[in-house]
Amino acid sequence: MNYIGSKFSLMPFLESTINAIVGSDLQNKVFCDIFAGTGIVGRTFKQRVRKVISNDWEYYSYVLNRNYIGNHIKLDEGDKLLSELNSIEGIEDGFIYKNYCYGSGSGRQYFSDENGKKIDAIRKKIEEWKNCGEISEDLYFFLLASLLESADKLANTASVYGAFLKHLKSSAQKTFNLEPAVYSINSNTNEVYCSDANELIKNIEGDILYLDPPYNSRQYGANYHLLNTIAEYKPFTPKGKTGLREYHRSNYCGKKTVLLSFDDLLKNAQFKFIVLSYNNEGLMSLDDIKSTMSKYGRYEIFSQEYHRFQADKESNRHHAAIKTTEYLHVLEK
Repeated sequence: MNYIGSKFSLMPFLESTINAIVGSDLQNKVFCDIFAGTGIVGRTFKQRVRKVISNDWEYYSYVLNRNYIGNHIKLDEGDKLLSELNSIEGIEDGFIYKNYCYGSGSGRQYFSDENGKKIDAIRKKIEEWKNCGEISEDLYFFLLASLLESADKLANTASVYGAFLKHLKSSAQKTFNLEPAVYSINSNTNEVYCSDANELIKNIEGDILYLDPPYNSRQYGANYHLLNTIAEYKPFTPKGKTGLREYHRSNYCGKKTVLLSFDDLLKNAQFKFIVLSYNNEGLMSLDDIKSTMSKYGRYEIFSQEYHRFQADKESNRHHAAIKTTEYLHVLEK
């Protein structure tokens, strides 16, 4: 999934840093990814630790992590059900087509008409199977995660869902195909939550706490509102040209609130090692982070330069590489 702040390219840096401070043998450790996003960090450590605790208060993120982290045994019916869902016809009375496709008269074009109809048909069928007790909870989240991942690939946006493109780009014109959201299989049982991190932290404990909060004022609930709409699939009145829904506003996205929330999280964390991922463009300064973390134990900092990509403002199609620095702030509490 094309996701702001994804740590996929930085995973070697993160893994090597954690190995250096905790040790390379993590098989008896409990690892918590409390701002999980798409779950790439938790997925990486899922095979290395005794248990992963994954959390994010956005429901689309919960769906993804409930599948990628929560599911750990083979679901025999998965392929058969995916095939059945791919074979059904699209519908015109679904919420996505009526509100987010141009042909419905909505004025919005997040998906092609045919793909919007297909997403609606698949989403309704998955919910029908769940309500009739025809599929397990594990299968439900596997199918729902597969739908989110597959829909995102065909979205008619530059990167996030803050706006749609005026004309259907080539990838958005492709025929919808539901592909499996493949997860790793092992014998461990993990925990997945959809909670406020500062509240959840009071009720969990472990060995390694990984923090990847928002860096700036961009609210994830706004940037990925359509994924929440597909995941929840509950009626509401979309607002404005972009069809926004009500969304959570994070204290980590506010200059006046971020430091207080960060301090509160550290204070209540029942974890030996805390690793904060934060870049040099964030709301909290290096000095703010250092002084706050140092209150609770031994502090170290690691850094690595990398290139992130930004959509070109004129065309929204070309991407330019921008050099930035990622910092890993480590607290041994």
